[in-house]
Order: sequence, then structure tokens, then C-alpha cells
Amino acid sequence: MKPLAAPILEVREESPEVKTLRFDLSLDPAPGQYAMVWIRGVDEIPMSFSGPAEITVHSVGQATRALNTLQPRECVGLRGPLGNGFVLRGDRILLVGGGVGVAPLAFLGEEARRAGIDVASLIGFRSARDALFVERFARLGRTVVTTDDGSLGIEGFASAGLKELDLTKFSQIYLCGPEPMMWDIILRAREEAGRIQASVNRHFKCALGICGSCCLDPDGLRVCVEGPVIMADRLKEPEFGRYRRGPSGSRERC
Repeated sequence: MKPLAAPILEVREESPEVKTLRFDLSLDPAPGQYAMVWIRGVDEIPMSFSGPAEITVHSVGQATRALNTLQPRECVGLRGPLGNGFVLRGDRILLVGGGVGVAPLAFLGEEARRAGIDVASLIGFRSARDALFVERFARLGRTVVTTDDGSLGIEGFASAGLKELDLTKFSQIYLCGPEPMMWDIILRAREEAGRIQASVNRHFKCALGICGSCCLDPDGLRVCVEGPVIMADRLKEPEFGRYRRGPSGSRERC
């Protein structure tokens, strides 16, 4: 698939390290799907959609830092939408996100509200300084916020907010964020794993299911095409939450 030229219409600063880029190109993605974003002369990386024509970028590496220096009227290449997104089920759902992983969940929540589904959210951040889209989630319904340092909401990791919620009341739970955070939630909500849709982040090279760089041990599940959204009951036994593979294929700690 050849990248399509995507001019940037708008750049919004969400926090000191996070920006949202809105493009003059709609690929009609489903929440949870992703695009391969080509930054000319730098790299091509996967990014989930935070809106119909938006990505939200945390500056953590060379490519994301380069993305966050771009200005309106500059251009990137987009391949997508790719992969399997979230599937809306039931009449009451819970969104659970951490860090910039809340971005595709906000997109999902807005789609759910338009479909007449009740939405509650549990979102966790390192501190109030790093909090994203809190008002956006609050407009969707009840929102529980946690921060590692207690500067906003409940003190602790995202799982600290589970005590405020009865998970049995939700038709489906949607999960996205740093892998240790997601693994913590899955372990604590093990009995609900068959109702948890988790968005998994792995190292993508081809995004076509050919190279195998994103496969999960031991069953070879290809995250780029069979995911990135995967039911949590399929993640309890593989490598998820334990280790991941880097660009060279070697094991790295999550």
C-alpha cells in the first residue's frame, strides 16, 4: 500500500510532551485501527487514530519527536486504516486507558455515545501535568481519574480506580495504554477477560502480516493484522505483560 500525502491542517498541544495532528485527509478509520505514518527522511511508525482524521503523538523517540515539530501545511505519508479496531457491544461500556493510550479510547467513546451507548471511563496518568482529554471523557459520562503522584484524582496507578467501579455492570471493557498498566488491569479483572478488548502495541515493520516482527509468542499471533485490538483472554498465556521483541527481534522487558 502506497502512503497517501496527508497535509496537516491543525496542531494542538495537549500537554508539554503530547500534540494532536489533524489532517486534511479522512481515511474513515474505526476507533482502535491505526495508520503507518511516514515522516520523510526519518521513519515510518504505527499510530492509532484519536479521531476520524487525527493522531495524538507523545514525544518519546526520534520519529515521534520529529512528528511533533511539524506545523500546519507540512505533510506526512499515511498508510491505512490498518488492523482490527474496537467492536462496540452492549448498552453500557467502560473505557480504561493510561497515558497517551487514552486517545483512541476518547474516539471510541464518542462513537459509542452517538450510538446511544452509556459510557464510563477510568483514565490514569503520571501526574496532573500529563493528563490528557479529561474534559473530553467527562462529556461522555462518569470519569474516574488516577495519577501516580496524587496530583489529580485518586493517587496510584490506573488499577487504583477499579475500586470505584463494578466491572460486572459493563457489557464490554476497552483497554489501551502502557503494557504494564494493561497487564495489571487484566490480572485484577481476570474473571472479566472475555469481555475486555485490549489494544496491543508491538514493533511493526511491514504492517502487512509478512515480516513477523510483531508476532506474540508462543502462538504467532500477528498484532499488525489480527490486532491491534485483541480479546484479553487471548493475552493471559502469551508473552504479553512479560516481555516484547525489539527491532532486532531480541527480547526486551515491557
